Amino acid sequence: MADVMPLQRKESTLGRLVVIGLGLIGGSFAKGMREKGMFHEVVGVDLDAESRRQAVSLGVVDRCESDLAAACQGATVIQLAVPILAMEKLLLQLSTLDLGDAVLTDVGSAKGNVVRAARLAFSGDMPRFVPGHPIAGSEQSGVEAADATLFRRHKVILTPQASTDPAALALVDRLWRELGADVEHMQVEHHDQVLAATSHLPHLLAFTLVDSLAKRNENLEIFRYAAGGFRDFTRIAGSDPVMWHDIFLANRDAVLRTLDAFRDDLDALRDAVDAGDGHQLLGVFTRARVAREHFGKILARRAYVDTVRSNDLVYLASPGGKVVGRIRVPGDKSISHRSVMLGSLAEGVTEVEGFLEGEDALATIQAFRDMGVVIEGPHHGRVTIHGVGLQGLKAPPGPLYLGNSGTSMRLLSGLLAGQVFDTTLTGDASLSRRPMSRVAKPLREMGAVIETGPDGRPPLHIKGGQRLTGMHYDMPMASAQVKSSLLLAGLYAAGQTAVTEPAPTRDHTERMLRGFGYPVSVDGNVVTLESGHHLDAARIEVPADISSAAFFLVAASIAKGSDLTLEHVGINPTRTGVLDILTLMGADISLDNRREVGGEPVADIRVRAARLKGIDIPEDLVPLAIDEFPVLFIAAACAEGRTVLRGAEELRVKESDRIQVMADGLAALGVKVEPTPDGIVIEGKGSDGAIMSGGEVWSHGDHRVAMAFSVASLRANAPIRIHDCANVATSFPNFPGLAAQAGIRVAEEASV
Repeated sequence: MADVMPLQRKESTLGRLVVIGLGLIGGSFAKGMREKGMFHEVVGVDLDAESRRQAVSLGVVDRCESDLAAACQGATVIQLAVPILAMEKLLLQLSTLDLGDAVLTDVGSAKGNVVRAARLAFSGDMPRFVPGHPIAGSEQSGVEAADATLFRRHKVILTPQASTDPAALALVDRLWRELGADVEHMQVEHHDQVLAATSHLPHLLAFTLVDSLAKRNENLEIFRYAAGGFRDFTRIAGSDPVMWHDIFLANRDAVLRTLDAFRDDLDALRDAVDAGDGHQLLGVFTRARVAREHFGKILARRAYVDTVRSNDLVYLASPGGKVVGRIRVPGDKSISHRSVMLGSLAEGVTEVEGFLEGEDALATIQAFRDMGVVIEGPHHGRVTIHGVGLQGLKAPPGPLYLGNSGTSMRLLSGLLAGQVFDTTLTGDASLSRRPMSRVAKPLREMGAVIETGPDGRPPLHIKGGQRLTGMHYDMPMASAQVKSSLLLAGLYAAGQTAVTEPAPTRDHTERMLRGFGYPVSVDGNVVTLESGHHLDAARIEVPADISSAAFFLVAASIAKGSDLTLEHVGINPTRTGVLDILTLMGADISLDNRREVGGEPVADIRVRAARLKGIDIPEDLVPLAIDEFPVLFIAAACAEGRTVLRGAEELRVKESDRIQVMADGLAALGVKVEPTPDGIVIEGKGSDGAIMSGGEVWSHGDHRVAMAFSVASLRANAPIRIHDCANVATSFPNFPGLAAQAGIRVAEEASV
């Protein structure tokens, strides 16, 4: 006896879909397929007469059958959407029918049990059976809750066997993708273990906690005063008890393994509470606080930025304006990175003030948390690091994900080369394109075993337990990151490690090592250290980052009527190339209140509008301003005459090819520009007014490019729309807010 709902349907390439079990999942799949018109006919099977009636009346299926044989006759695809423990009986029934070439698939959350039942029922391999599991649901249940959009942007895991017909797998994969699902393929055993941890264990804990508290004498008081956190955690205890009873029995082995591991962690936590071990508790809590967000970023292979902002965050920079007042830009990124690294390797507790709470520096914090270091914060620029000593790092549970931070990856390469454990360093798509051979090559000469991806790019696989030997390395190209990586490796290398630079680069590592009590010798362009010493905890005050200040230095220089003071800026002589270059161009810059803080020179920098002129940039200044060139190109466009840059080929292997990306953007704004293999030639227009047109430019995910074109709007005659700006958070959190405060008319464009 069939319940039928007539429907005019277009011709379809597929025949009949049969869905057995018209609950939320089966009903939603059937309804979605029916609305997509993927099948000539969608047939439902359910033991409950009312469910069959509603399925037809609600348009979930074309017709319903109570007889399994009648429903499956001539089927193209049969989906099994019954409870896990009912699956065995259903498979036995299906094995007695002539199913022809029908493809079978299921939606059970414990795949091992289903696959075993299928093999028993069909006496061996089933090439046309594609086990599946949609990770989607709702607090509602039954066919009346069927939702054709239920699976959109949700994971569906297929677990094909070695014998699975590729055509059958491709068909089931296609069906789920048609419903908007994100489909992945996985081994059965791996699926069951992962789901035991991510779904089954949380449900077990929620059921157990609620049941345990409900049995206590003060149960009424407990539930009366339960706050939002309790309600959120225990919400899933309202799930279908019968369904979860079936799941736990079906996935018993994987659940037990996960439960045993959790019980060990829970026992360790109990011991810490009993012993008053605050350090152990702090470690668990600080790691857990950021873990969910951290792993979400790894899975998306993106930098440490908000998901909704990562597609195409657009800055709208409106023309005109001037910059005035007093501001303080965020803390120095280079020093922030190093404070975490050396603080983690020090003995004792290191306090850091002024820490840059940007995405790159957060990547470094997370890496050391993954290696067992307890780190509190950051909170309002304050970070507390409970150092573990040079030999105290532990093997991370998986690859160290470093987002978009090339500094983290290059410096950590040297530090990790001397550890006893293996590590893998990965990053987002941008970092994965950046060259790492110039670090890996000299480290290998010291005895490190490092494997890179194609063309020397990430991921990096570093083998632990190697005996490193110090060496004297003549750097072929000036690079503070390579120098720092070798010095950090030298902490673990036998004997002396020395690095000779062809030109001066930033010396934050050398200064900070001394600040932590580690002896470092600097003789001209040679930096030397020996292993065998230790690091003592220190107090670090991070000055404002001159690389971040550079955007405002140029802004105040090019915008008529500007007068801006940048407070507490680091003026390390290895970083002041941007000041020297702007001064050569005629900028009006003065340094006030010079002082030294934590071994680093700082000053308040006052800059006023001035008529800039084009120059040939001295090549000896290039390494001292390598990160500031995107915004210096804006200054050059506003200067009178030609500016020529040479010897800056390193700009082509930064977060983007900064030479080409800036050249393309400037050309789009009407500036005459010619990129060269190692630099650029810019013809500055030099007048007081608007010298650039508005338009669309692309930062290609490069934070410094995005901010540079924001500054360009001060001399534009129409708005500039800057695409792909999410990574600005890597170095300058809240750049639009501080820029607007100073007078640059830039803001995030509202999403449509």
